[in-house]
Amino acid sequence: MKKFINNPENLTAELLEGLALANQDLITLKTEHGNLVVNKKLAEADRVTIVTLGGTGHEPAISGFVGEGMIDISVAGDIFAAPGPQACVEAIKMADKGHGVLFVVLNHAGDMLTGNLTMKQVKKLGIPVVKVVTQEDIANAPRENAEDRRGLVGCVPLYKIAGAAAAAGKSLEKVAAIAQKFADNMATIAVATVGATHPASGMQIATIEAGKMEVGMGQHGEGGGGLQDMKTADETAQLMLEALLKDLDVKAGEKLMVVINGSGATTLMEQLIIFRACHKLLAAKGIEVVANMVGEVLTVQETAGFQMFIARMDEELLGYWNAPCRTPYLKK
Repeated sequence: MKKFINNPENLTAELLEGLALANQDLITLKTEHGNLVVNKKLAEADRVTIVTLGGTGHEPAISGFVGEGMIDISVAGDIFAAPGPQACVEAIKMADKGHGVLFVVLNHAGDMLTGNLTMKQVKKLGIPVVKVVTQEDIANAPRENAEDRRGLVGCVPLYKIAGAAAAAGKSLEKVAAIAQKFADNMATIAVATVGATHPASGMQIATIEAGKMEVGMGQHGEGGGGLQDMKTADETAQLMLEALLKDLDVKAGEKLMVVINGSGATTLMEQLIIFRACHKLLAAKGIEVVANMVGEVLTVQETAGFQMFIARMDEELLGYWNAPCRTPYLKK
């Protein structure tokens, strides 16, 4: 493993400090009750606010999307590890401005354990909080067992849409309903050709033999059962896109968001070629791409591969997607 780091024990603290120093106009880092990355304009937020949690090591996600129009507080855990519930409780207490808090949790075991314990505690405190879980990985469970699906890159566009609804002055119940509608209409599948190493220990997280690709690999190197020979960009795009369209039962005439999320070591050249293939395949089916992201959004260190995400869009969701936001890694 070759990484420009210092003491591995200080990885999380140093990367978050660097993030805050690089974006002093947008965010602050508060460490009294854990690692909380806070929207600098939170104090003046007379609206529903948004809190989320997750391990570090996936930059720019999650904390890189804290700011105006998206996340108000990101509770950061150690590398690939969820933070504890007390830090989340403190974040929710800090975030609540009298209109309630939307609490977004990705469906991973540690995150869900923390999220559930947090909800029990904030309920006792009487803070109005609604939890929305992102669980859109189609590789490890069918849609009827969505509670078993992992949360992948879909959390980031969900933050954007929910954040815009909150900024528009919608109630907590309405913001949660909008976020849930988007969550119910999204799907992701990932592919990898090279697994990551843990940046603190150097441990190799996943091994994929030469000349092969793993379709369906999870966020942290979990096997997807889709090991097969390496294919071209167009062949890979078609394979993955067809699975997503089938999962969401997308028909001609519908409108989609498409995200190609680089996993850390896949070049932008490759990502753009994949997006081109998706756009052409969808156009041939009479499906319009009305929103997109292409680039590294939620990474897994030096994993080579990408996540392909689609979401069914309507005018309401598209309006929230296109609304202004200002965060370190997404500005509109």
